Amino acid sequence: MKKATKKEIKFSLVYRDMWQSSGKFQPRADQLARIAPVIVEMGCFHRVETNGGAFEQVCLLAGENPNKAVRAFTKPFNEAGIQTHMLDRGLNALRMYPVPADVRRLMYKVKKAQGTDITRIFDGLNDERNIIPSIKYALEAGMIPQATLCITYSPIHTVEYYSALADRLIAAGAPEICLKDMAGIGRPAFLGKLVKEIKTKHPEVIIEYHGHSGPGFSVASMLEVCENGADIIDVAMEPLSWGKVHPDVITIQQMLRDAGFKVADINMDAYMRARSMTQEFIDEWLGYFINPTNKHTTSLLVGCGLPGGMMGSMMADLKGVHAGINMFLRQNGKPELSVDDLLVKLFNEVEYVWPRLGYPPLVTPFSQYVKNVSLMNVYNLIRGEGRWQAIDQNIWGMILGKSGRLPGKLDQEIIDLAKSKGLEFTDEDPQLNYPDALDEYRKEMKENGWDFGEDDEELFELAMHDRQYRDFRSGVAKERFEADLANAKAQALAKQGYNEEDVKKAMREGCQPICATANGTLRWEVDPEGSMAPNTGSRFITNQPICTIETTVGYMEDMKSNFTGKLIEVSVPQGGAVRKGQEIAWIKPDEKEEFYQEAAPKLKRVEQEADPRKRVPAPPKHY
Repeated sequence: MKKATKKEIKFSLVYRDMWQSSGKFQPRADQLARIAPVIVEMGCFHRVETNGGAFEQVCLLAGENPNKAVRAFTKPFNEAGIQTHMLDRGLNALRMYPVPADVRRLMYKVKKAQGTDITRIFDGLNDERNIIPSIKYALEAGMIPQATLCITYSPIHTVEYYSALADRLIAAGAPEICLKDMAGIGRPAFLGKLVKEIKTKHPEVIIEYHGHSGPGFSVASMLEVCENGADIIDVAMEPLSWGKVHPDVITIQQMLRDAGFKVADINMDAYMRARSMTQEFIDEWLGYFINPTNKHTTSLLVGCGLPGGMMGSMMADLKGVHAGINMFLRQNGKPELSVDDLLVKLFNEVEYVWPRLGYPPLVTPFSQYVKNVSLMNVYNLIRGEGRWQAIDQNIWGMILGKSGRLPGKLDQEIIDLAKSKGLEFTDEDPQLNYPDALDEYRKEMKENGWDFGEDDEELFELAMHDRQYRDFRSGVAKERFEADLANAKAQALAKQGYNEEDVKKAMREGCQPICATANGTLRWEVDPEGSMAPNTGSRFITNQPICTIETTVGYMEDMKSNFTGKLIEVSVPQGGAVRKGQEIAWIKPDEKEEFYQEAAPKLKRVEQEADPRKRVPAPPKHY
């Protein structure tokens, strides 16, 4: 018997969050511009998350211009009529700490001009005072403000709590509500009840569900919220779906179709191309910064409630204190602890610390705060010392109310500790602590002779990420990133037992060198600002200018590529001295691809087997 068709459920591809929940960096602007049309061709997405959160900061850390990246990525979606959206941390905007009001207001004007349609506004404490101003700024700029409920599981985070918060955000002008289940610990039945409660009172409001896969609830949660009135579901796609990320669009589409919902078809040819291209980005460089544990689900996250994306940094922190703890235990004749022993202790400590700090939803930056306090408590308790000895200024800011109101009550032990330090609590509007600052940044831009950029976007970047932006403009960020990338590549190969010379040989197999044609000083002029070498992965065509050599007598010797291909290595930095015939760069010619596969088996094997870049099997092709 034919099933009755239910309402249409639309899909949003969270391409930005797929990367952020997997590793450190985002694809470059040229990579985003390449994959966007393929995502459009998939035909199943009503929305795509293009930017926001840490996107712009990590672009700057990689020496890239985030404004160019946003415009390059949003353009194909704008042209195709697919809505684009960003993640916005309310009072903190795009960074980890509060932002002046005039900088917040400018952000929405810039992002709207760059092609971003929707801003998903959340506050890590669910304090509407930090969300409502952003709703108004977004509306002023012509953006759609999607107000967000940070979902967690605790005695105080009830359906009634979240429903009342949604009422206030909708009354403030939000036409959409997002349930941001950042740790994936929202129980399916609870989420269904919450969606039904909001939809019953506000049937016209669009509800979007965002649930990570870490503890394993997400598929059931997605079915439950759809059965109760959700409109849009955030999904991922291979090779970055599942693990600590999000469920794959194929699984969710098939589940909802079987349940009787109307869902879009997936162009599987385009899916496979987008999948392959994403894997190419991983293989080229992004995989070197992806923590392999983020490909795993773990039920341990159910108890502690920490976001899955934190697992990598948390394990690194654990390893950092592991040796110190075991040294102390050995010196005192006590048995050593394994990393798993410590992990259980840490999860138990999170469960102890979290309610005593007022149940802040475990989302950036407050998840880091709770984790950091818990980790240092574990360290000090094992050493026979007391808790609460490692609370830094930012954590105290949360405790004292400078970031907003905590959802729950602080434990008396914490209140007494604050008073013993002479610290004062506050309930004033957090924005009042951060006065307007754009005039100072305008002054700095003018003094440096920096262009404000289209729609003041460069001014905005300086004001939002001042330290990272200065490093980006000076070229320091690019130099630091290239050193980090080279080190990460070497470490990946070293894990396979290759020494430094093996690494160089393997990296260069199948490549052709570009050699200096004269003695002198190398001047890379490929970058638009003419100040640094081109990115590895950049493509060159035959006779395309690469650089110039300034000879000792002042003559400029132009150098061009001898073939078409991809830049694999830059051997000489900007301003470096070169000798005639010296290798200054290595390019892998396009026509040598087959030869490269055969001639570099060692490197190919490393690319396929190294943990950060494991390939996944191809799915069936009929959906």
